[in-house]
Amino acid sequence: MKAITSAASTKKSRLAAIWSAWSKYKYLYLLMLPGFIWYLIYKYLPMYGLIIAFKNFNFAKGIWGSPWVGLAHFEFLFSYPDFYRIVKNTIMMNVYELLFSFPAPIILALLLNELKNIVFKRWIQTIVYFPHFLSWVVFGGIVIQLLSPNEGLVNQIRTAFGLDTIHFMVMSDYFRPTIITSLILKESGWGAIIYLAALSSIDPEQYEAATIDGANRWHKLLHITIPGIRNTIILLLILKIGTMLDYGFEQIYVMYNPSVYDVGDVLSTYIYRIGLQDARFSLTTAIGLFQSVIGFVLIWSANRVARRFSDNSLW
Repeated sequence: MKAITSAASTKKSRLAAIWSAWSKYKYLYLLMLPGFIWYLIYKYLPMYGLIIAFKNFNFAKGIWGSPWVGLAHFEFLFSYPDFYRIVKNTIMMNVYELLFSFPAPIILALLLNELKNIVFKRWIQTIVYFPHFLSWVVFGGIVIQLLSPNEGLVNQIRTAFGLDTIHFMVMSDYFRPTIITSLILKESGWGAIIYLAALSSIDPEQYEAATIDGANRWHKLLHITIPGIRNTIILLLILKIGTMLDYGFEQIYVMYNPSVYDVGDVLSTYIYRIGLQDARFSLTTAIGLFQSVIGFVLIWSANRVARRFSDNSLW
């Protein structure tokens, strides 16, 4: 009897605490309401369409009227030779991005943080931020023009030095480096904003104390600056690992062509071709579900590792 009474009182105290928090922060919760509604409409309600992956979807019959096929689409995917090539391309592109593009904003933020001339620093920030606001259609077109074998600036410089012209956009060996380099040029400045914000939260007295102790800039970087943004790096790294089977559609679609499908065709472009162009919606939904499941496993695993080796994680 005492246990029941204790459980009832505990439940009442929890409800009272929830009501107290709601009363105290009700306006903040109301500000969060539009975000919750957006996620509900655009993230959770579309999950209803996942059943298409287990059906032979037909527009005329609708989702519920289309016949069930079970795991037939998944069996087709895992027995389709090109599917493994496309998955490999997607993973390789993300690995290259993780190795070269992910550190670029960190390095840029650290360099900008060392600039003492405020006017010069703002000019540099404006220059490196600007490419982010260009669409991939525009920026990709600029890259293609620069690498053009006939009129491109890069090949003109090579020709001036007596080197052979390179067809960058149609050669598989150069396609991935071109994609990663263009991504770094376009997004590094924008990505550095997050790290600059993290750097601004470091207590300046730590640098003053280090200077008194005789530390140089390298020592300050290793023992104050990088540890100060470590949590931010870990969080963004976890989120990046969770998208290892998803690579930006716009960039690849603008810059690739059939001659580099062997290294440039990723899951997002493959879904576009067979989903919208060939109208095989059930198959593309199966691919999307496969991506989501693997992404969840990756982000959960990365979070577990982060919790084990550091004091920071997503949850």
